[in-house]
Amino acid sequence: MIPEGTRYHLPPEARLRRELAGRLTELFHGWGYELVELPALELYDTRHVLAERSFKLVDKTGDVLALRADFTSALANLVEAFPPERYPARYQYAGQVWLREADAELGRVREYTQFGVELIGVSSPRADAEVLELAWEALQALGFEEARIEVGLPSLVRDLLESTGLSRARVESLRQAIHHKNIPELAGLLEAYRVGGPAPAILALPDLYGGREVLQEARKLSLTDKAKADLDWLEAVLALLPEVPLLLDLGRARRLDYYTGINFQAYTQDFGLPLLGGGRYDGTLLPQACGFTVGLERVMEALFAPRGGLAPKLSAEPRVPDVLALDRDLARELRAEGQRVELAWTDDLTQLRFYARSRGIPLIALEGRLEEP
Repeated sequence: MIPEGTRYHLPPEARLRRELAGRLTELFHGWGYELVELPALELYDTRHVLAERSFKLVDKTGDVLALRADFTSALANLVEAFPPERYPARYQYAGQVWLREADAELGRVREYTQFGVELIGVSSPRADAEVLELAWEALQALGFEEARIEVGLPSLVRDLLESTGLSRARVESLRQAIHHKNIPELAGLLEAYRVGGPAPAILALPDLYGGREVLQEARKLSLTDKAKADLDWLEAVLALLPEVPLLLDLGRARRLDYYTGINFQAYTQDFGLPLLGGGRYDGTLLPQACGFTVGLERVMEALFAPRGGLAPKLSAEPRVPDVLALDRDLARELRAEGQRVELAWTDDLTQLRFYARSRGIPLIALEGRLEEP
């Protein structure tokens, strides 16, 4: 028995998980992102956004600890403890996070494997474009050539809502209606709250979804100076990525108190959950930072979806060794050539031949030669 929300990963699934992990690690390294390792145990912090969902433990000293529930905050702690010698700083991370409340969308999972990058110490359209392009490259490396990245601009939504002068509770009601694209509710709230000048622009936000032409539609609205500056920034980002297929969702109103610029998520056909997500969060955990996280469990689920590109490979048996070897020296030579070689555990040739035939191993290495079983 294992705890609820955890699971075993058998071959060939475990091998594929490692392969995908290797692809991401090498891709991020090639873009200049250095790998860091972060402790799984942290001091429990009631201010952490996931504090109520984290696993808590009591140390022998009486201190309350928590299992890592989020990588971004853990990386922010690392940067505070070991400030980079120069900026920009590029970090990548990989490992597990744990949440006490299981995720029903992923079969009650409570233990997750995540990979991600953070570009720290700079805030510019070029930095945002770098992170978006790297996210697109990550999707390609994972086999999702047809995936799409939806880019939102929470700062635009926040600046328009703040211009209403409404109370925090009423702004939150408007945000919820915008995020859920509930236009009738949004219209009713704007009327009930007697919102004047920015009301038409706010009401238009849920429909600002599509290709890059959405930017021009947004510019036709009566916007505040801050909102216009938000669009200028996004336009500068997009100008640097002419070949990256992006969809714009300017009505994305997710975590306005966290994201200070762009926010994005990636989806693939026939799988409704995001494969990766991130954005810019200047001043939230770090003075200037932008990054994204890839969820390996989401990736694996998507690969098993009806059109998941790698799912057929997973349905097969694990790869059969090329050779079963009694000759250890020859086994080393064959492995150096790239072949997969199992060592014999007995001198009984009859037993070894039977084993090789039952496994489908085509060759046996005997005294400097190869022969069929």
